[in-house]
Amino acid sequence: MDIEEIKGIIEAQRAFFKTGATLNVKARRARLVKLRESIRRHEADIADALHADLGKGADESYMCETGLVLSEISYLIKHVKKLSKLRRCKTPLAQYVSKSYELPSPYGNVLVMSPWNYPFLLSVEPLAEAVAAGNTVILKTSRFSPATAAVIDTILGEVFEREYVYSLTGGREINSCLIESKFDYIFFTGGKTVGKLVYTKAAENMTPVTLELGGKSPVIVDKTANLKLAARRIVFGKYLNAGQTCVAPDYLWCESSVKDAFVKELIKEIERQFGGAMSDVNYGKIITEKHFERVSGLIDKSKTIYGGDTDSATFRIAPTVMDNVTFDDAVMGEEIFGPILPIMTFDKLDDVIQKVNDMPSPLALYFFSSNKRAIKRVMSVCRFGGGCVNDVVIHLATTEMGFGGFGASGIGAYHGKRGFDTFTHYKSIVDKKTFIDLPFRYRPYSKGKTKLIKMFLK
Repeated sequence: MDIEEIKGIIEAQRAFFKTGATLNVKARRARLVKLRESIRRHEADIADALHADLGKGADESYMCETGLVLSEISYLIKHVKKLSKLRRCKTPLAQYVSKSYELPSPYGNVLVMSPWNYPFLLSVEPLAEAVAAGNTVILKTSRFSPATAAVIDTILGEVFEREYVYSLTGGREINSCLIESKFDYIFFTGGKTVGKLVYTKAAENMTPVTLELGGKSPVIVDKTANLKLAARRIVFGKYLNAGQTCVAPDYLWCESSVKDAFVKELIKEIERQFGGAMSDVNYGKIITEKHFERVSGLIDKSKTIYGGDTDSATFRIAPTVMDNVTFDDAVMGEEIFGPILPIMTFDKLDDVIQKVNDMPSPLALYFFSSNKRAIKRVMSVCRFGGGCVNDVVIHLATTEMGFGGFGASGIGAYHGKRGFDTFTHYKSIVDKKTFIDLPFRYRPYSKGKTKLIKMFLK
């Protein structure tokens, strides 16, 4: 697709939105129903595509991508009518007689830019929320996950006209064209470098944005934690999708008095959940050779206590644990985004809190403990996007809470109602009645009028 054709589609979507065709809530709901039906028809195709792009097995693909998308769309189908209604607000006595309300209104033409690591989930979920809110959408999928992008294109083609919703893929030239074009809202999921560029370009057009980025998300295990259960849950979340999850535990702090016992449980769990991973056709692979070389280069053999095997032919890296890691190690210099878990120890929880807060705010934080006071302190004082107590990653798998970053890990949130709100502008409106008109706000002012004003406004 050439640049002029892309510009033509953007203009066609802008013209389509101006017709008011997307404002009808029943029509939005009908499109969401069709989208859900199309996804269900193509469930096997989605699984095959995710296996081709990332080596994911069908079970993992449904649990972590297709199923979550279907759950989100079902929520939107059920609630879009209610979410689209005006919201009555209290009216100050000084504005007597009138009624006040917020009117949900779509932004207009929306750009959704999705990443390669969860290419179906992180494309279709925000797209569905944007459609539910009444927008037109251009979806830019990642060129690193071409099989999934092709299935998405097929699904969207069955449900939407191109002037309503359209997907495309491509490299830097396409990205540059899109982010330099005028959109009414941009939703970006990906790395910080591109995220900063999107933010900068959006500012030039005064375009509001949501940025879902990443960062080094810590997991903390103290001496009161259930070590066996902590190990089981951490292994699940860390090595899911071969570690290529934006909210995966990036590194681990373990209280020194239980570190050795915890490491034993950790290795047991890796062997139980991922034994023979390098020969398992359903164990994920690193997305490209470039990413494979980067992640492999973070492994320090002298500190590796489990795993460390790599296969350049299949881009696979075994679940790996590194011990006695410090912030001087390469693995702590950047977000890992791979199946390597560095372990550090602590004696005072306050030292961990201070270090976490000295670093750029991560997308997630996880704390394993049975100490209620410590849990409250960590959750309250540490700065992070979202997280879990005594579990990992599951906070993003609900429509009832917003999911998003904080500071360096992103701007804004989505999922469920928060997703609808993200793609919606709320017009604040006062409907003033005409049968009475309080005179005290009008000139000329007098002592009596001033007394009334002060009575109402205090």
